Amino acid sequence: MIRLRDLMLAVAITVAPVAVSAQTAPVPPVTAADRVLGRADALVTVIEYASFTCSHCGEWHTGVLPAFKARFVDTGQVRLVFRDLPTQPVQVAAQAAGIARCAAPDRFFDVASTLMSGQAALFEGAPVADWFTAAIAVSGKSQAEIETCLEDPATLQNIRAGIAGAQAAGVDGTPSFFVNGRRVADTSLEGLSAAIQPLVAGR
Repeated sequence: MIRLRDLMLAVAITVAPVAVSAQTAPVPPVTAADRVLGRADALVTVIEYASFTCSHCGEWHTGVLPAFKARFVDTGQVRLVFRDLPTQPVQVAAQAAGIARCAAPDRFFDVASTLMSGQAALFEGAPVADWFTAAIAVSGKSQAEIETCLEDPATLQNIRAGIAGAQAAGVDGTPSFFVNGRRVADTSLEGLSAAIQPLVAGR
């Protein structure tokens, strides 16, 4: 069994006070610690704050992301940045976030897809351990390697940094999207396209 108790407790303590200030800071810039899909030199950066136990996040990843990726990411116009904001049950979401972050860098979105698409079975009562095992299977790492990574303080620090950045930017729910730093309320393909298209028009 993955030994995640320390990660679970530490992240849960961090997430507990979810108070959103009326005055918010800009969304933090992209760093080497972020998990990114797409070209580094894309004109538009879309930052997503999501949780692996958020059903709306799962619906976005299974229902919207494929078309979004084909239209914007695969054409080099957009880079998509995934940041963790664990939601209830926080312990489970934090474990999933840790596993995804510990995957081989080029496998992060494979793990994310597996976790998001596996939500339905999880919510219907499938064992959480099976959900984690499926994610590890596509991580490009062994279970032992994942466990070692989860014990690295940097893993927790990166998850905490994402949470802190989300709270500072006024994120109050998942999924939340920022297009070149501007919050976009409509997370449908059409809504995101309306925010992106003016930024790439004529380029």
